[in-house]
Amino acid sequence: MPRYRYKALDARGDLLEGQMDAASEGEVIARLQEQGHLPVEAKPATGSAFEGGGWKQWRQRPFAGAALVQFTQQLATLLSAGQPLDRALSILMETPEDQRSQRVIADIRDSVRGGAPLSQALERQHGLFSRLYVNMVRAGEAGGSLHETLQRLADYLERSQELKGRVINALIYPAILLVVVGLALLFLLGYVVPQFSLMYQSLDVTLPWFTRAVLEVGLLVRQGWFVFIVVPALLLLWVERKRRDPVFRLGFDTWLLQRAMIGGMVAKLESARLARTLGTLLRNGVPLLTGLGIARNVLGNRALVADVSEAADAVKNGAGLASSLGRNGRFPRLALQ
Repeated sequence: MPRYRYKALDARGDLLEGQMDAASEGEVIARLQEQGHLPVEAKPATGSAFEGGGWKQWRQRPFAGAALVQFTQQLATLLSAGQPLDRALSILMETPEDQRSQRVIADIRDSVRGGAPLSQALERQHGLFSRLYVNMVRAGEAGGSLHETLQRLADYLERSQELKGRVINALIYPAILLVVVGLALLFLLGYVVPQFSLMYQSLDVTLPWFTRAVLEVGLLVRQGWFVFIVVPALLLLWVERKRRDPVFRLGFDTWLLQRAMIGGMVAKLESARLARTLGTLLRNGVPLLTGLGIARNVLGNRALVADVSEAADAVKNGAGLASSLGRNGRFPRLALQ
């Protein structure tokens, strides 16, 4: 039976730490609750240095991905249990294993103790927390339901992580297939085709133009293989450099949406991201125009970002949201319904 490490609060609000043998994290949480404790964290006691440890912490910034979800869920749990905000932050300081996250939480706690609201303390962290995150916390503070807002925010972040994971998993197989096909093609052109070239030369026959072209490409691959490494590398560097140009990025993203297969998938993913983000903001009391300004920042396609900006201006002048988003015909009709 696996062993889990846990952190929990007892009836007096003191932090308890320990280990427990259980079948799952859910069983650990259930047993802690039966003992009258409030679970804060439960995770496997063993793991490699690359799982949640040094390497992962070194390459990731604090509160990225799953770490932000965990922080938000734990803070919501502590606040719903009646813990004061500064006390909850003090408890959470002991949860992360990396010192950078601990310093961030300590800085947030000190700002709160100094009289700043949580949203302002988060905003001071130099962009570590997104505008979406800060504005939802601010809306929760204004409505007097911060713990409920944090729980909804944690659910939203978790769904976003799941969507991102599904997209990455969906792209892994085509990427591997593309690499394998490319390597196989290089092998055929660089090794197999030149063998046929020698055979055809010995026959002394006139070859069709297509066969001659294939043989020439094979000769190029065999003698100038470095070109097939340098040219793609230079092309990638050029594209990455041009992507920083707003005009080029807008043009490229517009072109991408017009592609038959890729464009539809991109539009659907971006629409789902926009709808989920905007819906979460509106449910937490963020005004529509403010929500549109925040939600557009979660989109990666600059053409759709421009459409949302135009829609916000139209809504400001009294137009409907669906008709405003559908003016350029880039958002899926189902999403607009």
